Amino acid sequence: MPFEAISTFDIFKIGIGPSSSHTLGPWRAALRFLDELRAADELSSVTGVRVLLYGSLAKTGKGHGTDVAVQLGLSGEDPVQFPIDQIEPTLTTLANTNRLLLGKTHKIEFDPREDIEFLITEVLPFHSNGISFLATLSSGANRAATFYSVGGGFVVKEAESSAATSTVELPFPINNAADLQHWCIKTGLSIHEIVLENETAWRAETLTRSKAMEIWTVMQDCIFRGCHTAGVLPGGLEVNRRAADLNKKLLPAATPYQNKNEWVKAIRSGGNDFNYILDWVSCFALAVNEENAAFGRVVTAPTNGAAGVIPAVLQYFICFCKGEQEEKILSFLLTAAQIGSLFKKGATLSAAMGGCQAEIGVSSAMAAAGLTEALGGTQRQVLMAAEIAMEHHLGLTCDPIGGLVQVPCIERNTMGAIKAITASQLALQSAPDLAKVSLDAVIKTMWSTAQDMNHKYKETADGGLAINVPLSLPEC
Repeated sequence: MPFEAISTFDIFKIGIGPSSSHTLGPWRAALRFLDELRAADELSSVTGVRVLLYGSLAKTGKGHGTDVAVQLGLSGEDPVQFPIDQIEPTLTTLANTNRLLLGKTHKIEFDPREDIEFLITEVLPFHSNGISFLATLSSGANRAATFYSVGGGFVVKEAESSAATSTVELPFPINNAADLQHWCIKTGLSIHEIVLENETAWRAETLTRSKAMEIWTVMQDCIFRGCHTAGVLPGGLEVNRRAADLNKKLLPAATPYQNKNEWVKAIRSGGNDFNYILDWVSCFALAVNEENAAFGRVVTAPTNGAAGVIPAVLQYFICFCKGEQEEKILSFLLTAAQIGSLFKKGATLSAAMGGCQAEIGVSSAMAAAGLTEALGGTQRQVLMAAEIAMEHHLGLTCDPIGGLVQVPCIERNTMGAIKAITASQLALQSAPDLAKVSLDAVIKTMWSTAQDMNHKYKETADGGLAINVPLSLPEC
């Protein structure tokens, strides 16, 4: 079968909210289109660009910031580095002038209200998240390209395969959980050690370690910001941010903590009461996804809509399991990423293809596996934890109210985090050899469930809560 080599840093990507498939993916697609124009030496000849959004990108694109992402991508901005406080003024300038600096170098006329079309009744055959770019050149010729945002910020061009045979040769090629278990048994290595060896196909081990810690720094910064930022989320739902209020209730200090380390010490000093820990796990998850909903900087894990689960569980491990050692954090992240890659290969990371089981379900499985690894579980217990977490998310639909990544998305991250911790504890107290369901079986089941699921429950805002909660949102 074709082999797809996926790095830890393909699964964990730094970007801007609120959606990996609807924001980061289209942003990356726009950058790829710019690269194609540059490669053909045609960028300076472009007189106009139109963008066509199909399927789920069209139906929930405004609420998910797809139009925002397209404009910033065509402007040549980098989603990893672009200052989040410059999003609004940049868009305001574009809207007021109807001019866009294509690729930062070439000015063209561009009216986002006219040149970005939301084709809500049309779906392209390969994937629900389709986006086409049409450029007109000064010669009168046209250049066009169609891309698909296939989940988790991954983008493929039309006629490309999302699972093309990779040219990267890994020491331990892995397509499924059985492969992973095979290499663990054959080598005696733990799961994160297998992953660390595979990462050497891309870079030196020292760089992998530093990049992993960079990922955790961005995650923890996101938690900290979310726990110290009050207000109302944008988009018209008037959803109040709750993490900051909960943080104040749990840490009633006279002044807010300005330092993450002091903040963590204060959290630990509160003890290990069950309700106290439960409140903090929820607070961590809320914080990340409130930041995500507010176009903040987050880590796709494996998606933006589910970006709060893994940081919440890892922060729980650090605060309440004394897991601040860098090696433990590394083992958590590498293991979680490997589980995410298994779901990408065997099913999907796209809610537009699989519903929310592909987002919260996968992130919960990843977090459960990472926590079990960091707590010293065996390889089979790690796989068992991932299986348990996903098994109890099967069939979860994606029905965002108003097409926004807010309700029920934000709270679902708290549920996914708690389920991950529970799944880990169950696996650590169990004999994996007696398990009735394998991780590969649950991945296969998730994909078949996704294929059977009605399209209105796949990030369209056409079903579920999205139609049963009456709203009056402002015009975008």
